[in-house]
Amino acid sequence: MRAFLSPLCLVAALCLGACEPVDSDRPETARAFPRPDRPVSEPGANQFSTEVARDSVGEARKVMDLAEISPGMSVADIGAGEGYYTVRLADRVGENGRVLAQDIDREALDRLALRVERQRLDNVSIKLGAGDDPMLPQGSFDRVFMVHMYHEVREPYAFLWRLWPALRENGRVIVVDVDRPADQHGIDPLLLACEFKAVGFELDTFRDAPELAGYYAQFKRAAKRPEPEEIRPCRGTAGRAEGNAA
Repeated sequence: MRAFLSPLCLVAALCLGACEPVDSDRPETARAFPRPDRPVSEPGANQFSTEVARDSVGEARKVMDLAEISPGMSVADIGAGEGYYTVRLADRVGENGRVLAQDIDREALDRLALRVERQRLDNVSIKLGAGDDPMLPQGSFDRVFMVHMYHEVREPYAFLWRLWPALRENGRVIVVDVDRPADQHGIDPLLLACEFKAVGFELDTFRDAPELAGYYAQFKRAAKRPEPEEIRPCRGTAGRAEGNAA
């Protein structure tokens, strides 16, 4: 006897592996936002074996000077890893300041927690973030640091949109990165500025900085933040900017 499938079963059978949502490879919390029209770098190593080399050219000191970090400030270190910037920011802001070290790598944060405890950095707290959300408290930070990590953010529009409310009135986002394709651990500064602009930021300061192995970019909040459905992705090919947000 020939077997027949009911219409419902037939649809279910046809949909196996073929009727998944278009954005099924993305977090559900990111699907209201556009995808980046560029590659995304794989996460780099979270090792602090190069700290002596980085200090030999005064990297952290120069970045903190450019960002005008001073005692009493509240600062977030996004993609903190093993804490190269975290511990130096903690020293700069002093006992009356605060540093929040955030990363999506739980093991790296566990190692950083041990370091913070060992060095008795009472002004440092640690938080696990998400690929589309930095998980920062609203209106809490004078500066947010993103050093050599923005090109690894898989959902930049969702991530930056949710970072926007975390800044205080005169807060700034600091990005240090390299001008090269986004799948090679860098990002074109024009594309970087375009993506920030698309979610409600304005470029405040830009400097080429060979001593930082890249460039320094600083952003402030624009007057308003667009709704997710209003965001237009920046066009990029192999990580290079080809247009601006509408």
